[in-house]
Amino acid sequence: MGLYSHHIFPRLMEWVMAGEEFRRLRTGLLAHVHGEVLELGIGTGLNLPHYPKTVTWLHAVDPAELLPKTVTERSARQSFPIRIQRITAESLPHADRSFDCVVSTWTLCTIPDPVKALREVRRVLKPVGTFLFLEHGRSDDQTIAIWQDRLNPIQNIIGCGCNLNRRIDQLIAESGLKIMILDRFQMKSVPRIGGEMYRGTATRPD
Repeated sequence: MGLYSHHIFPRLMEWVMAGEEFRRLRTGLLAHVHGEVLELGIGTGLNLPHYPKTVTWLHAVDPAELLPKTVTERSARQSFPIRIQRITAESLPHADRSFDCVVSTWTLCTIPDPVKALREVRRVLKPVGTFLFLEHGRSDDQTIAIWQDRLNPIQNIIGCGCNLNRRIDQLIAESGLKIMILDRFQMKSVPRIGGEMYRGTATRPD
């Protein structure tokens, strides 16, 4: 799996997720991000060109180092400083109430313990901070959901830990975050089994 996970998979992911619909969705989600920002799972840095100039500092965590040269090149083009730490989201090193915004795009599907990671998000968000998410997950259509369950073991291997069938809204609620906006839709450029989307924002309950 070393050759696949470190060389083949990152290039495949880059090719698929750099498409026009993905770019449009990233731009829309990140348009109002500002201040001190934390990104969960920076991957190959596909979000970086979509952050607005209102960002003053971007911190990112990701245990996997995917296409490091590409990430370095994308980071160098941004106007704000970027710090990437190769750690998991389940145990963040940041102080309580540190960030104006926390961002997760196509990441909660892969984190081994997403609720624990989201509880960390709640901890590091400022009282008026916002968690912004754009994630694929379990379909509300039972027929699609059944196929997601059936194919999930295969997707787990092909997608290096990616899960097709997580209820993103339930995971966020279970962590103690309060969902303010939730938009469910289907991507047009992705087969429905992997294109059932959860997009929205959440805040601390206090």
